[in-house]
This record gives sequence, C-alpha cells and structure tokens, in this order.
Amino acid sequence: RRTSAPPPKTAPGARPGPAPPRGPWGRFNPKTATTLIIVHGAAVVLLCSWFVHFGPCNFAPAGPKVHVLLLSSWRSGSSFLGQVFSQHPSVFYLSEPAWHVWTKKWTSGAQAHRIAVRDLLRHLYRCDFSVMGSYLPEKRSVSSMFMWTHSRALCSPPACPLTATNDTQCRQICHAQDMKKVEETCRGYSHLVIKEVRFFELESLYPLLQDPNLNIRIVHLVRDPRAVIRSREESAKMLRRDNAIILEHRNVPAAENNYEVMQEICRSHIRINERAILKPPPFLKGRYKRIRYEDVARNPLKEMNDIYKFVGLKMTKQMEEWIYKVTHGKGKGSKKEAFQITSRNATEVSQAWRTVLQHSKVKRIQELCKGAMSLLGYRTVDSEKEQKRLDIDLLVPLEFRWGPDHADY
Repeated sequence: RRTSAPPPKTAPGARPGPAPPRGPWGRFNPKTATTLIIVHGAAVVLLCSWFVHFGPCNFAPAGPKVHVLLLSSWRSGSSFLGQVFSQHPSVFYLSEPAWHVWTKKWTSGAQAHRIAVRDLLRHLYRCDFSVMGSYLPEKRSVSSMFMWTHSRALCSPPACPLTATNDTQCRQICHAQDMKKVEETCRGYSHLVIKEVRFFELESLYPLLQDPNLNIRIVHLVRDPRAVIRSREESAKMLRRDNAIILEHRNVPAAENNYEVMQEICRSHIRINERAILKPPPFLKGRYKRIRYEDVARNPLKEMNDIYKFVGLKMTKQMEEWIYKVTHGKGKGSKKEAFQITSRNATEVSQAWRTVLQHSKVKRIQELCKGAMSLLGYRTVDSEKEQKRLDIDLLVPLEFRWGPDHADY
C-alpha cells in the first residue's frame, strides 16, 4: 500500500512557498539531470568509436581536401591497394572512372582519350559528378558507375540508408541513390582517392598538378612484369577491349597481343620514371611515390603506414586488423576471384608466376621489359631451375637500388 509523502512543514503564520516546477517527467532534479547529461555524452562517444570503422564521425573535413591518384596498370594489385584506401574512414574512393570514357569511345585509341580522362578526373576531384552525364544513361544513379560497390563510402551512410557488409548487400540497399547524394557524400571526406589504370604518362596530368584548387598526391603501384602477364592470361577475355585501345587498334596476332600490351606498359614505367624521378618539374616534387606490389606483399603494415603517411592519413587499429586479415589468408585465390578482394596469402600470390609460368614466356617478357625490370629492381632468371627456386630472391632492395634518399619522390 502506497502512501503520499507528508507535505513540507512551514513556520507558523508563514504561507507555503511555490511547488517545485514539474516537467513532462516530473519534478526537476539537478542530480538526475547531471547523470543524464553524462550518460548522453558517453553514448555519443561510444557511437563515434563504433562508427569510425565505417565512416568519419564528424562529417566535415578539417583543412584542405587531399586528392590521391592511385596510378597503376591492370593485374598489378591495384584492386587490393585501392581497398586499403577505400576501407579507411576518412576516404571517399572511386575505382577506374575512366572506364566510362574508354567504353563510350572504344573505337578510339588510348592517346585520343587522354584529355577526356584528365578532364573527368578534374571534375570528380571537385566532387562534381555532373560530368558523368556524358557517359551514363539519362536515368542515372550510383549503380550506373563502374565498380561502385568497391567504394565503402558509397555503401554506407550518408550515401546509403544502411551500412552494407558485403558487395551483394550494397547492391541491394544502396543502388538507388542519385548523383546529388553522391556529391554531398564526396564533399564530407578529407581524402578523395581515385584508382586509375588508364594513364601511360604523366604529362597529361600536369594541369591537375598545377591547379591551385587541387592537392594531388600520386601513388604509383608497379609489379613484376612476369607476374603481371601470368595474371593477364587468366583474365584475357575481360581485358580484350582494353588491349585493343592500348594497341591503338593495330592488327596484332592473337598470340602476340599480351606481349605487345606488356611492352607498352613497361615503356610507360620508364616514361613515368623519367618525368617523376629523373627530371621532375617543380610542381611534382614531393607529390609522387612509387610502390612495388611485392614490397607490400612482404611487409603490408610497414608499407601501408608509409603510404598513409605520404598522403596524410592515420593508421587505425581497425585498418591494421583488416590489412592483416586480407594478406594472411590461405592460397593464391582462384580465377573467379581475379577481380575480387578476398583473404589470400599475399606472398604466395606475388611468387605464383615462378611455379606456373612457362620459362619460354618468362624469357620473352624479360627481353621486352629488360629496361623497366632493371629500373624497378626485378632480377632476371637465366634458367627454369633458377626460376622455380623460391629461395632465390628476385627482388632488389630499394635501398640498394636507389639509395636511402629515394624512399619518397
């Protein structure tokens, strides 16, 4: 049985004072209010700590935006490195937007596409996606963009109503967002990273590097040409149209197609090296960094810490765990996983060509890419026996090849 509390006593002859104010939850209690404020603050902190793995808690970048170009070539590990950027909570990531240019005008050659691709990047680095109107259907949404599900930012709030946990879920719940929502999301990140495999020189990028409104850093990922051709052979059908554009639609015998393409890629490494390292223009100094896939495979956390530092990103505990997980899996991956990011043994992947690629093909690539291989620090093999002896290291240490002053360019 409940009883009411007795009324407060008052002095004889005195009028009772006004009752304490009552709100919708009863009388105001300072101690209760203080407790609620503390609990609310703790909840906000915990929410931010949980959300930082999926996106920036403070959705407003501090300081000028950093624009990163992840420059590479097909089958060189760029999908993996792109995901190491994409998974970072401060990064808005786009994968190969130049695919739209090459696909729209596929009858032209690579040289004819350079200006259009550069202008596309200029707009995207400003979070202006209206330029995509020239390449996408009239009723366009985020799902119209090439490899859009590779972007964590496009598969989580505010670009998507919910945070997708995998590619399939992202396609189901995030596909309908319009390009205006993509633009708004893009502006909220401190770093905008674009992965591209369709540049074969740096000169066409000079106007972007000289644009005072852009703060560009170039991360150039290279890989042993012998490993690249082995991977290209497994993905030959998917690369057929790109190969034709690279070769300017020349009539090349099918058996020579891959070798001709690899020769162009190796030549591009030499051209880029000359412009970025040997004779860099003033506006390029300190804004270019070359990375070998094999170095990342051997020591992923160290290499990624260096890359993050170069572009102004901080390594997080969640990112360290993610990088370790995807580089310490089992096996080399299957053909079906050629364009997917799955947990694999990165060192095994980088060495796989040595046990499966015919020595005759190895010799041919070494002849075609001799200059690039020497430049990038890849030793040649003189026999099949030497090729298959995995205890022989074919990677020249960077410190030995270039010296300690060339770690960053």
